Order: sequence, then structure tokens, then C-alpha cells
Amino acid sequence: MNLPDLSDVQGLAAYGYGKLTQACYLLLRIRNAAAARSWIGSVMDLQLVSTAEKREHGPETALQIAFTSAGMRALGLPERIIAGFSAPFINGMAGDANRSRRLGDIGNNDPDYWGWGGPGKPVDLVVMLFARQNLEKWQATIQTAPWHDAFDIVLTLATSDLGGLEPFGFTDGISQPEFDWAREKSAAGNTVAYSNVAALGELLLGYPNEYGKYTDRPLLETSDDPADDLLPAEDHAASKDLGLNGTFFVLRQLEQDVRGFWQYLARVAGPNAEERERLGACMVGRTLNGDPLIPPSGEKIEGIVDEAGKPRNSFTYDHDLGGVQCPVGAHIRRANPRNADLFGRPSGPIATLFNLLGIPEPKLRDDLMASTRFHRVLRRGREYGSKLTPDAALQPEPHDDPPRGLHFACLGANIARQFEFVQNAWLMSSKFNFLTEEDDPLLGNRAAVGDCPNTGNFSIPRDGKVARRLTGIPQFITVRGGEYFFLPSLRALRYLSQAR
Repeated sequence: MNLPDLSDVQGLAAYGYGKLTQACYLLLRIRNAAAARSWIGSVMDLQLVSTAEKREHGPETALQIAFTSAGMRALGLPERIIAGFSAPFINGMAGDANRSRRLGDIGNNDPDYWGWGGPGKPVDLVVMLFARQNLEKWQATIQTAPWHDAFDIVLTLATSDLGGLEPFGFTDGISQPEFDWAREKSAAGNTVAYSNVAALGELLLGYPNEYGKYTDRPLLETSDDPADDLLPAEDHAASKDLGLNGTFFVLRQLEQDVRGFWQYLARVAGPNAEERERLGACMVGRTLNGDPLIPPSGEKIEGIVDEAGKPRNSFTYDHDLGGVQCPVGAHIRRANPRNADLFGRPSGPIATLFNLLGIPEPKLRDDLMASTRFHRVLRRGREYGSKLTPDAALQPEPHDDPPRGLHFACLGANIARQFEFVQNAWLMSSKFNFLTEEDDPLLGNRAAVGDCPNTGNFSIPRDGKVARRLTGIPQFITVRGGEYFFLPSLRALRYLSQAR
């Protein structure tokens, strides 16, 4: 069993570069393939691509590079090698109408309206730049001689530093999975307790995932690697592994209607500011300062170490199945149900045996949810636009009000089973975990789904009382662009710089 070579892994897989508060995403088209390959080779020679290696002091700058399937094709990678990647990556985020429907990219979210990544607006690669200061100087540094011959800039996605808040005003970036970099985790059978630790193969290609399997990726013949730089596949020793130490990078530009969010809550709550914030917290699943609506469980959860005095992650929903403390449809509960394989059932060896034998338990919920451990993603998003406080959001919109939102970004080894599953089955589903006629209160597009003509509702259960249901919730977040990228290892970057 091999441990990952951290010098071969792009750093975004290990670090969010949160202290590098200046950042941008350069969305590019390849105009000249030879010049593009030359530029990749030059930044590799200058060691400008940041890695996952541990450092005593954090970097002052970081550079990351990821490609669409069209981008690798434009570089000269043969089609037979590209065919080794997964279908979602090859087809792209807006590749077909069925995928758009599953992702909720219909209505106002339709790719036809996107500023990039949609029909007629392709992107070949994204160059991500992070800096502690002087971002413009860092950008000029990486634009070595071949850059201007190689690329056309489709769009530069600027970012903001909102001090750890997302644009609606809630503390963000609190909960992330921990990946098993030391490869100590074995593939489990049925689990009865939620764990925050995921197999390394859920993040990086070329390693076993939570099923104990290796995700499909391009495996090359030795003759395909004349420089003999790529490493052999762990599961196919005779093949070179182009995917090893790489991952998929999902990027979506999500514009947030901050004024619309708080003004809707003001209409529902009336003049009571505390009630307005409480309803917003119910939709999110956390208060404005990031505290979960569920109290700490008091039990240690594998992979979670809370900051002293701030138990923001040491909880599950096991004792709140009805959503009295945190509504079942709250955003963070949909995005991560914090369940194990036997969600909704009593724990212990007897209950596990009953489940395996198919023996029903009394008063069990009918709709057992998919286990969280198979669907985790590593989020790496950045906000954009100026800060707008909840109180200021209640004021009329000026004519020059700038757009605000989130450049949602996440990493994972399986686009379909991770990002697409969460987006389709949990966030956009109108029947998530026994709910009806509701989609995600933040991300939902409010479009009709099947036999649910109305999804603009949100239920807030109350102990011993009829649940309160908010209705007529408008769409607060609109997709403005998106694409699937492959974030290669440094060895694979070098290989792509030599593609013909």
C-alpha cells in the first residue's frame, strides 16, 4: 500500500488557502495548443504550481490548474485516453438536458442563460490564483512568455473576502470531511455510527474509495508515456495511471439575492428582528454566528475536532428525526444528513442484525436515506461581491447594486456519486427524507418536479404542535455559469505539457 506523494498532488486537495484572501479564477480558451503546452511546461519548470506538501509556514501565493475534457482535447490528448474519464466529466456540466434537469439547472438556472460554460460559451481550463496580497502582481508573474499566445480569457471570476461569512451573512466553511491521507481506514461494511472520515479514494483518483473500489480513470499503455514520468496504477501495475493523485473540480457561479432573502423573511416574521433571524437560521440549519441548531451530542465523532469552546460540528440528527430542533429540510441537513448506513433505525448489534435480515422494527421511518459516507465532497468556494448586512438588505435596492454570490467549488473523485447525487437527490429533491413540495430553501429553483407543482415551501416542525409551513418562497440563488474540470497531479500536468 502506497501513501500519496504530496509533492505530486495540487495543494487545493489539502488546503483551502483561506489565509490567501485575494483570489480569482481565470476561465480560458486555448487558442494555440503548442503555446499552451509550453506555458504549462514553463510553470512546472519554475515550480509555480502549489502542492499538498506540508510547510512550516504557509505560502504567500498559490497557483492551481484544471482542465475540461475539451481543454485536454485541445492540448492534443488522444480521444482514446480521454474516453477513460467518467461520462459526466467528458460530457460537461451542461452537456445534456437530462443532466441539467437533475442538477436543477432549469428555468432561471438554464445553461442558455449562463455567462460561461453553457451552450456556445465553452471553457478549456481554469487557472486559479490565490495571494495574501498583490494578486495583480502574482497574476503578472504566472503569465510567462507563452501565455498571451496560448489563451483567450473567457472571463475572470473575481472574489471577495467577507471575513468568513457567505453573502447572506451566515458563518461559512465550518464543516468539511476529513480524508484518510494516511490510508488507515479500511473499506467498511454496514456502519451504524456517523463518521467524518472518508477514504482517500473519495477525494483522489487511484486509491480505494468507501466501497473498497478504484474509480475509473485513464490507464495508459507504457508506450503512451515515452518520458516514463507517470506512476503505475495501484490496481493495474502494468498500466500508467494518468488520474493518480488527481481529482475532479466542480465550479459553479451562484448569484445570491441577499436583499430578496432577508426581505422575504421580514415579510413572514413581521417587525420582530429576532424572529427574522430565527427563521433564517431554520432555513440554513445554523445561526448567523455558525452555531448549529442541534446541541452537541456529547459523544466523540470520528474525524471531528471542534475549536475550544465552539462545538460547531460535534452533532448528528439521530435524536431529532422529526426535525424539531433542526428542520429536516434545512440546507446543511440536506447537504450532509450526518447519518450512517442504518439511518433512522436504532443502533446496536441487534438492530443491525434485524436490518441485514430484513426484519422490520416498530415505528421505523419508511424512507431510509442514502448513507452520507458515499457522497461527501470537499468544498473550496469563494464569495464575490460586497458585504451586505441583514439589516441593510431590508433597504430598497439602489440602481447600481452590484451582484453578490458564491463561486461554489468542490473536489471529489466521482462527480456522479458525489456532487451530482447531493445536488439531485438531496438539495433539489422535493421529497427529501419524507418531505413533500419542498426543495432546498436556499438553493432550490422552485420549479415543479414530477407530481409536485409547487416546491416553494419550507416546514418548521414544532414539538407537540402542528408544523409551521412557510409558503411562496422565491428563488434566492441563480446559477450564472458552471463546468466540470479535472485537477491533474503534477506528473499528469507535465504529461499534458508534452501531449501531441
